[in-house]
Amino acid sequence: MVEIILLAMVALFIGLRLFSVLGRRTGHEQPVAKSADLPQQGAAIARAAPDATPVAPATADAVDPSANDGIRAIVAADSDFDVARFLDGAQAAYRMILEAFWKGDQDALDRLTGDDVRDAFRHAIAEREAVGHVLDNRLVTIERAVIERARVAGQMASITVRFDADVAAVTRDRDGNVVAGSMSDAVPTHDVWTFSRNIHVDDPNWVLIETDEAA
Repeated sequence: MVEIILLAMVALFIGLRLFSVLGRRTGHEQPVAKSADLPQQGAAIARAAPDATPVAPATADAVDPSANDGIRAIVAADSDFDVARFLDGAQAAYRMILEAFWKGDQDALDRLTGDDVRDAFRHAIAEREAVGHVLDNRLVTIERAVIERARVAGQMASITVRFDADVAAVTRDRDGNVVAGSMSDAVPTHDVWTFSRNIHVDDPNWVLIETDEAA
């Protein structure tokens, strides 16, 4: 019984934090997107969905002052870059990646993440499935999304975004019984995600290359 409880706690923690120790850069963080960029595509999906997660609007304080130089460098390298559009897309990507991880949708994760993050997700999903746990989680709302860091290094542009969100989380066993969590009580989560894109190639897509828990 103690082992089952511990496994449930581990599964719940992984589901909420989306694995806090992931890829160490195969590019960099996620700048404001171009018209065809992946996060923007996600934003269009989120707007079209009737049950789309409420997201935080871009405001004057949506960029930490320490990221301003990096943002200017990205704008200089990519004239289509727009902070508000980027944050809309980043929030949509946040929702899509969380939901793909919770559902064990590895194809979706492959499209949205870099190699190290993808491998970590696959490992976490395999461990979850091995003990017969299913995550019944829901992203209730994104309260705040702020660009904390941005830079251009060689051909790679990167942006790090802090997401403050509320997640309702339940872990079930193979028979559908609840072993941890509650759908009636949302848990505050604070994540720091880094997205990357090669700004010198035609491919406009950004991928998630690193995640961490906010300090």
